[in-house]
Amino acid sequence: MKLTFDNETIWLVSGVLALLVIATALGQFLRVREQDEKSAKTVQNLNARIKAWWMMVTVFALAMLTGGIGSVVLFGLTSFLALREFITLTPTKPGDHRTLFWVFFVITPIQYWLVATGWYGLFAIMIPVYAFLFVPLRSALSGDCERFLERAAKIQWGLMVCVYCVSHAPAILFLNIPGYEGQNGKLLFFFVLVVQISDVMQYVWGKTLGQHKIAPHVSPSKTWEGFVGGIATATLIGTGLWWATPFTPLQSAGMSLAITLMGFAGGLVMSAIKRDRNVKDYGTVIEGHGGVMDRIDSICFAAPVFFHLTRYYFT
Repeated sequence: MKLTFDNETIWLVSGVLALLVIATALGQFLRVREQDEKSAKTVQNLNARIKAWWMMVTVFALAMLTGGIGSVVLFGLTSFLALREFITLTPTKPGDHRTLFWVFFVITPIQYWLVATGWYGLFAIMIPVYAFLFVPLRSALSGDCERFLERAAKIQWGLMVCVYCVSHAPAILFLNIPGYEGQNGKLLFFFVLVVQISDVMQYVWGKTLGQHKIAPHVSPSKTWEGFVGGIATATLIGTGLWWATPFTPLQSAGMSLAITLMGFAGGLVMSAIKRDRNVKDYGTVIEGHGGVMDRIDSICFAAPVFFHLTRYYFT
């Protein structure tokens, strides 16, 4: 699929770059000020996040420049790395190794090939139906029945979250939206931007005003003040970006609210898994953000909802 780069795309990219420049300048300003130990740690974490954002925005922009296939490859590699972190965090047994080979090197590539070819009928059911049936069968053939159900559930859950759900993000590029042909890159940009801004603003509002924790035993940093402030800010920004989408301002507001709420849900659920495994992050590959899964947890839950809402109402 060839993506069109028009004035609206340039405005979107320029806006993100401007935000990063402002954030970088603010981070450096805060760094040079005298601070107590707690404040210094917060500023250090903030600057690490900004640095990571520069890297991630650059990679995402390069993928978009290559067209739809480049974005599919980027999200495919992201799914692969996220699934690796998930399986490492929820270890299986030697009897599952051949099953995992199929999961990583056959099922995951097939899922993204189906996205790239626009084969929606099979893309939508390949993992929930065929992989769901295949994974326990392949594990059963190993002959290891110890904690069999738990092991199969771990693999299937990881496959659904890290591959199936995430694959809906690049699938946005292949939706046939009347009057919006060739502009789907802006819609993917809109989706990722709103979800990630929601994450960032929940962090900012939570650090500045957060008092009342939502689920202290699951994610101690998530507060009601951060939740409301982050969701409201991201929804307002998403509404203001309606001109880059096939939506009206009201529809853009509804879509933004839906994906920010689902993004919050994804972050909370994936945090519960980390608390269960007694770890802070899924990995360390992204400085300031932990692992790949720590960065895309909100996308995991938001992508399929946004994709299917768009497909049902606008195609």
